[in-house]
Amino acid sequence: MKKIIVMLLALVALCGCQKEEFEGFDMPFVKVTTTTGASQTVVLSNVNNINTYVVSVSSKMLTTALVVNYEIVVGDGLQEGVDYELVTTGNQLTFEPGIYDMPIRIKWLAHPVDETKDNTLTIRLTGNSQNLHLGVPGPDGLQKQLVIEKKN
Repeated sequence: MKKIIVMLLALVALCGCQKEEFEGFDMPFVKVTTTTGASQTVVLSNVNNINTYVVSVSSKMLTTALVVNYEIVVGDGLQEGVDYELVTTGNQLTFEPGIYDMPIRIKWLAHPVDETKDNTLTIRLTGNSQNLHLGVPGPDGLQKQLVIEKKN
């Protein structure tokens, strides 16, 4: 009985040993989402609200600042100053080492929209200073852009 227990312990010990453990995939990337992680959302046309959208870096600790470029693409149904105001100005965010999330803030203004038009505002990542992957790695390019639709 003692030999069986010793053999079982030896077998368990050998099965648990691996020379190289899998460390996972490490493709650093930048993504843009809502604060809840969604890649598209709806804003109602009857509210005045400042919403925060998040550009995030998924990477090991960076040793130098990362500059992320983005663009705001506005559908023909929305007008700046009437439907929304960009609180975060410019088209770049700078991530200093140790910073992994940066906000883009948009103030939504109460104003009805013409539902026959394109009432979307898209935040699209266009590049970065360290050539990190844009969006979540994979063939679908998820979270490379965030689409916000304003609805009545």
